[in-house]
Amino acid sequence: MDPVTAIAWIVAFVVVTVAVTGLTGRIGWSAPVALVLVGAVASFVPGVPRITLEPDLILYGLLPPLLFAAAIRTSLIDVRARNDSILLMSVALVAFTVFVVGFAAAWIIPGVTIAAGLAFGAVVAPTDAVAVTAVTGRVPLPRRVVTILEGESLLNDATALVALNAAIAAIMSFVTPIEVAGDFALAVLVGAAVGLAVAFVLTEIRRRLHSAVLDTSLSLVTPFIAFLPAQILHGSGALAVVIAGLYLGYRSPVILSAEARVAERLNWKTVQFLLENAVFLFIGLNLAGVLEGVVKTGPGLWPTIGISVAMLAVVIASRFAWVFLTMLLYRIGPARVRERAWSSAASTVVASAGIRGVVTLAAVFLLPDRTPERELLQFLAFVVVLGTLLQALPLPRLIRRVHLPAPNLAQEWTERQMLTVEAKTAGVTRLDEIVTDDDEERIVNQLRSSSSWLAEALEHPAPPDHEPASSAFNRLRNGMIEAEREAVLLARHEGRYQEAAVQAVLAAIDAEETALRARHPKAIGE
Repeated sequence: MDPVTAIAWIVAFVVVTVAVTGLTGRIGWSAPVALVLVGAVASFVPGVPRITLEPDLILYGLLPPLLFAAAIRTSLIDVRARNDSILLMSVALVAFTVFVVGFAAAWIIPGVTIAAGLAFGAVVAPTDAVAVTAVTGRVPLPRRVVTILEGESLLNDATALVALNAAIAAIMSFVTPIEVAGDFALAVLVGAAVGLAVAFVLTEIRRRLHSAVLDTSLSLVTPFIAFLPAQILHGSGALAVVIAGLYLGYRSPVILSAEARVAERLNWKTVQFLLENAVFLFIGLNLAGVLEGVVKTGPGLWPTIGISVAMLAVVIASRFAWVFLTMLLYRIGPARVRERAWSSAASTVVASAGIRGVVTLAAVFLLPDRTPERELLQFLAFVVVLGTLLQALPLPRLIRRVHLPAPNLAQEWTERQMLTVEAKTAGVTRLDEIVTDDDEERIVNQLRSSSSWLAEALEHPAPPDHEPASSAFNRLRNGMIEAEREAVLLARHEGRYQEAAVQAVLAAIDAEETALRARHPKAIGE
């Protein structure tokens, strides 16, 4: 394929991904399922190219930015608050899944060795929190459940890839359990050390950068800075990326400017959107090729269907078994443990939210050519991704039926307002310290009044039948901002100002509108 044609197909790939995702969001469908279906239909259309990716390109090019994009948006505080539950799901459940699925694959699939089965178990072990969010849509989940699912999805990627490397080593040559345990420990220790080292060094570097462009440029290569050294030193590159991302995300309010934080958040959200959703389209586009390989080398149509159903059932059942076993252990444990026990409703939702996605698809292509029944295992990975997506489609209905407590948005909004008051009070205190006799009184008074009105509104709330003062302020100020933007655009149209001035004023208006949206109750949970 010549370069121009390749670029044209890449552009078409992105356009289709954006269009399908946007359309499904409007009509309330699941974007991952729709993208898989569109890709599957397109894979049988003559002229659509067969897309194949080299394993190293997936490992070194696709996984690091995906993991980093998720890590910097994950709250380290929330992860630490639920560390026991997250570790049980991201480490213990992965190990449980690897062994259960691995031995089941070796028993059910003719020709598959235990090492190959364990490798397949590692491939299908990690879950995809983004896909869960896409499936559940606007149905609110308790914060605890969301934290567990996001933390699990973030950390189980690293655990599963370490387990996959150990299983691949067993496929390529004979290894003892002691060697596997040693390699696992080395991968974890080196990966964690490299991740922390990269995080500390980049924290000091980024603290000294005063350009959002430079900072964002460094941010875009950070996952590779963490991943490559860890892999070279025989550590877990995935774990290094996750640790670096969690720490840098936690430290960003201290080391980055507001402009750099906004740019980083938006850029990585875009990267994650494109990679996550494009991979689901890629799953569908590979369907024709995978089916062709299974037909040529597989055990036949009906045996393949039977194996597919059986392995999908094992994958789903293993998650349900572990989640409810964990719930039981919490309930019969010491008093301190019982206080953190999961409810049956929460356990049912967590067990049902085991959607596989991008990492599973990427990891299955890492299986070496010497893997027994490699084409069939790749097909089964596709089946697991599609099957868990379909299995999770009733999640919104399930969440409503089990009556999980929704997050208290009113309380969260009140806390947000109270924290804003504390911040503004600190600002007024600092104003009193830095004001001088040369400063104009009207400027100081304006600063004080703009910082104190929210506190006064909370101390003297409006009657129940009146709109809260903060909401009224947001509504009125948004109307003013809309008029201000229209005035600037009209001035631009009439050519009365230079474009540099227009862009600067529009940027200031956008910044204030963003701040207002962040304080508005509707912004909670977005």
